[in-house]
Amino acid sequence: MSNEPRAAMIEAEGLSKYYGDFAAIRDVSFRIPQGEVVAFLGPNGAGKSTTMKLLTGYLSPSAGVARIAGHNMASDRLAGSARLGYLPENGPLYPDMTPRALLSFFADARGLSGARKRERIDAVIELCALGSVVGKPIGKLSRGYRQRVGMAQVLLHEPDVLILDEPTAGLDPNQIHEVRETIRKLGKNKTILLSTHILQEVEAMAGRVLFIDEGRLVFDGAIGELTKDGKHLDQEFRRLSSQAVA
Repeated sequence: MSNEPRAAMIEAEGLSKYYGDFAAIRDVSFRIPQGEVVAFLGPNGAGKSTTMKLLTGYLSPSAGVARIAGHNMASDRLAGSARLGYLPENGPLYPDMTPRALLSFFADARGLSGARKRERIDAVIELCALGSVVGKPIGKLSRGYRQRVGMAQVLLHEPDVLILDEPTAGLDPNQIHEVRETIRKLGKNKTILLSTHILQEVEAMAGRVLFIDEGRLVFDGAIGELTKDGKHLDQEFRRLSSQAVA
């Protein structure tokens, strides 16, 4: 059995992002190896979404490097993006299109065609349980179904890395359960960074936590470290948040 470390699929190395004198994040560093599901936590405005946008190449860092599957997302974004699926919070969908039409559009954009394109569209429709709504306009779908359409689009090109920003925001308990089960399935062979405010989801899906506060990474470790000795995750969330009310 090999003791070699697993390849890092998501890397932040000294990442900083400044807007004038304001630092959205400062000197954030971590690495996530292949096959890990990691929860990214922190209070509102702490820098989670900024970090995710830097990792995906959507934003350029003021300092530091973001890598996906070894590709620098500032200088080699296309190669990195081919390995990445990114679901932003409230990701844009085209309300007049049907899920099947939207998936066809994105398959073309990803360079899929012919039998391969049909195979992948059918596969993500099944995985995300969209069969009953594939012919309906996206604008007419519930928030839960729209979130599933977004997830299907993210998975279309079979990425190795998933970055999911609040994938269960605004969903009811049944819809949250469905998204949780999908992420659990995907976590068996993909590397996932998951931002969420629902702490029960963290314990259900992730084995490791990154916690950011006021733009700085203040915790990186196993969930068990936060919940040992009978501690509750919500108590630790407040403890790690500098603006927590005493």
